[in-house]
Amino acid sequence: MIRVLKMRHNKFQIQISYTFVQEMNNMRVFKFGGASVNSAEAVRNVASIMQRYGHEQIVVVISAMGKTTNAFEEVVFAAFYKRKDISEKIRTIKDFHCNIIQDLFNCSNHTVLQYVNDLFEEVEKMSLHPDAGYDEIYDRIVPSGELLSTHIVNSYLHEKSFSTAFLDARDVIKTDDRFRDASVQWDDTLNLVSQRVSGIFQDRRVRFIVTQGFIARTMDGRPTTLGREGSDFTASVFAHCLGATEVVVWKDVEGLLNADPVYFDDTVKIDKISYREAIELSFYGAKVLHPKTIKPLQNKKIPLKVKSFSNPDGKGSVVQESSLSDHLVPCFILKQNQMLISFASKDFSFIAEEKLYHLFGEFNRLNIKVNLMQNSAISFTICVNHPGEKLEPLLKNLSDGFDIKYNENLELLTIRHFNDEVIDKYLKGCKIFLEQRSRRTIQVAFKR
Repeated sequence: MIRVLKMRHNKFQIQISYTFVQEMNNMRVFKFGGASVNSAEAVRNVASIMQRYGHEQIVVVISAMGKTTNAFEEVVFAAFYKRKDISEKIRTIKDFHCNIIQDLFNCSNHTVLQYVNDLFEEVEKMSLHPDAGYDEIYDRIVPSGELLSTHIVNSYLHEKSFSTAFLDARDVIKTDDRFRDASVQWDDTLNLVSQRVSGIFQDRRVRFIVTQGFIARTMDGRPTTLGREGSDFTASVFAHCLGATEVVVWKDVEGLLNADPVYFDDTVKIDKISYREAIELSFYGAKVLHPKTIKPLQNKKIPLKVKSFSNPDGKGSVVQESSLSDHLVPCFILKQNQMLISFASKDFSFIAEEKLYHLFGEFNRLNIKVNLMQNSAISFTICVNHPGEKLEPLLKNLSDGFDIKYNENLELLTIRHFNDEVIDKYLKGCKIFLEQRSRRTIQVAFKR
């Protein structure tokens, strides 16, 4: 017997068969990052990984190819400040994708090329005539990277006889209008994801749904993004809404490492950590996962695996409930291009609640995230990623009430489960600008 679950939201009703809800509980969500789709050969490798799971139904979340997001960010900057090289920057991105298409399909007139041409025409129009604030223009242009990658990958999988369906994530991931760092509207998103995914998978021939990470829309249709590296978060949103059995993030490393191998030589793979520890590491800036990724999974106790796309048979790492292994290895997070900014009361009054409210209101308005903070009686200091074009309005808007000093080109090192030997090894000889310790964590703003 098939029972029907009825869920009401506002004025519409969604019906999902009980048996299909049970099947969704056996579903996985895969996420492939930019490095896993940065060339034609990489796309072929994605297909070979998916071939292993051809009997399952999987939602596949894909990021922009390679460094495409960075490239589109340059287009936004050039558009907003009316630089003359906009068309050249757009052409470079287009050529990169067209070369991949040519290699994958070995033809110069594949149908996916028409989509690519149309998309870049729209990008050029938006770039030459920006009509909104910087962050809103960003969220109109930069998501083009995810749309390009998913159309190319989906077309290739279809060409290789995979049973796939394309889903525009913006149709189901709904957010507020905080551009570049939007918050998910969970009730609307839960209903839309459940409705669309169940509808697609009712066709038993469909094995994979290909969709985008990072991108979303407001309920009134304006494009938004979920924050830099937000594709991990998108995968966890889908998993949460579908009650998936697990999320697998495919990366260019063997699993979770205790440090970024770009900056540290003696990295160690972490086989298992808890949700709580993963949240702590991502909060401090560990690049392996987006900070918002873990909570939706923890709420439903859905494990997250990090595996290597170049070694799919490897065990990888898993994020789950148990915290027994969390303290075994020190973990390091290094952030570069940091700025230390100090605000001192001009009238020598205390930096108390009223002044902090004023300061944080301005940080929030400009969407400046604080990585480290410390206050004394009459001054308050923060360490932030260099705010770029937002520095001038920040200084201007706060200069009436505060004397402001800042240092640029700093680095911020965070060490979880530190000891004195570890601190000496990595900070010996450095000039320390700010240091803060807790029981398990030390953060140091420094210059080499």
